[in-house]
Amino acid sequence: MQSCEISSDSTDDPLSSILCTHRQPRIVVIGAGLAGLAATKVLLKNGFTDVTVLEASDHIGGRVQSIQHGKATLELGATWIHGANGNPVYHLAEENGLLEHTTDGERSVGRISLYTKNGVAHYQTNIGKRIPKDLVEEFSDVYNEVYELTQEFFQNGKPVCAESQNSVGVFTRDLVRKRIMLDPDDSESTKKLKLSMLQQYLKVESCESSSPSMDEVSLSEFGEWTEIPGAHYVIPEGFMKIVDLLAQDIPSHTICLCKPVRHIHWNYSTQHQEVINTKRDDNHNDSNHDRRPLNSPRILGRPICVECEDEEWIMADHVIITTSLGVLKQHHAAMFSPSLPEDKVLAIEKLGISTTDKIFLEFEEPFWSPECNSIQFVWEDEAQLEQLAYPEELWYKKICSFDVLYPPERYGHMLSGWICGQEALYMERCDDETVAETCTKLLRRFTGNPDIPKPRRILRSSWGSNPYIRGSYSFTRVGSSGTDCERLAMPLPYANSTKAPPLQVLFAGEATHRKYYSTTHGALLSGQREATRLMEMYRDLHKAATTKPNIN
Repeated sequence: MQSCEISSDSTDDPLSSILCTHRQPRIVVIGAGLAGLAATKVLLKNGFTDVTVLEASDHIGGRVQSIQHGKATLELGATWIHGANGNPVYHLAEENGLLEHTTDGERSVGRISLYTKNGVAHYQTNIGKRIPKDLVEEFSDVYNEVYELTQEFFQNGKPVCAESQNSVGVFTRDLVRKRIMLDPDDSESTKKLKLSMLQQYLKVESCESSSPSMDEVSLSEFGEWTEIPGAHYVIPEGFMKIVDLLAQDIPSHTICLCKPVRHIHWNYSTQHQEVINTKRDDNHNDSNHDRRPLNSPRILGRPICVECEDEEWIMADHVIITTSLGVLKQHHAAMFSPSLPEDKVLAIEKLGISTTDKIFLEFEEPFWSPECNSIQFVWEDEAQLEQLAYPEELWYKKICSFDVLYPPERYGHMLSGWICGQEALYMERCDDETVAETCTKLLRRFTGNPDIPKPRRILRSSWGSNPYIRGSYSFTRVGSSGTDCERLAMPLPYANSTKAPPLQVLFAGEATHRKYYSTTHGALLSGQREATRLMEMYRDLHKAATTKPNIN
């Protein structure tokens, strides 16, 4: 058992007292993203000393990936702090001076704001024409009015009509089309242009929701996602600074990199009495873990055995799972023994996760005008399409826009493209040369400028094909609800399993937060939630052990 050194200011804490006088519970945290680091930080701060983090990749951060590029930092993953008041990520950044150099252009109050800044979005058609600004504004007003209506179904308990198929995409497309077609002042060509813009807006919306299509997003649940008041902030030094702050008080030996987990045996002590074949790992402190050689007796009393890919077995009292929903979808059947309860499996299957990728293109000189903040791709031949899905050879048609990174003094002449869904996976299969050439052709076609040079550098994300991530972030798919997020978050075994040790397997991560799914603050809060759950259990155990019955 590890030594227990508690600071003087915590000696009166009953939790600290029980952790000092009893065997330290062994806690394994799977995943060193925001949720895993936040959970670990809370546990260590509150007197739990036998904590190990197992991270499958060779770095911490999970879906945060900041790449240094000259003076700039490019974000392949998480980019924005969404909202300020009450957002723990914002407060962490603000208190540590990470927002001091955030420009006005990196504070956005807009909703569709992948990289919004001061300036004008250029909506360009596939025949190289720019759509007039006043026409864009007319359409945007109509679209935003309908968007507000999509929020009412959940927020006001408004019933969903059968025609919408409970789909944000179907509802939005049908209602916006009706309003466009009923406008007596627009010509047929203007109406067609607005219908084409509708499709482009839905592509942008899909990128923001990380859904293959807005048709898959639940209309009845769409309004439950809660926006924290305040702007959306970019951290100039990189979102990894948030990761570093969470990790700075975690001892380096606590985090084990390149340590993928194969299997989690829970309720283990009640099912097995046999010898465990384990592998000694010189990178770990043997006093921290039960890693016994062949024919060594198993340590009794720990209900969980975490089986790693390198054949090491780690006994534990609790394990906090922070792997992404995408990984759970792909591996839950093989990952847990016994299998997960049917209702939890159903929640995993019903909730949605897809891939949103970024494509950064760096140019020697800008070919866009100074006031241009983005180039939006509007395909005029898509006005009447019902499904925005493309075969593999046409993956590039799912790219919704290229945003100008600002300020140029920091980023140089850089564009950031956006693509989501299955088409993002198609893009990930291509090599850099193919993607750069394809994007250059698109930019030439839509701007009508055949002289746009190929970029001198390309950088892109690949969240869908990353075996330890399998997607960008979650959404409430048609047929799912916030209840599924809560069901996914429910620890195992369930409370009615009275004979089994409690809180063996806990679940954290953005997909487990009912109101803040898909966000970094949702991930962070979920990790804190599960650490607090363990703290409260041990405080309750201490209280029960020290409270004498009142005998009259």
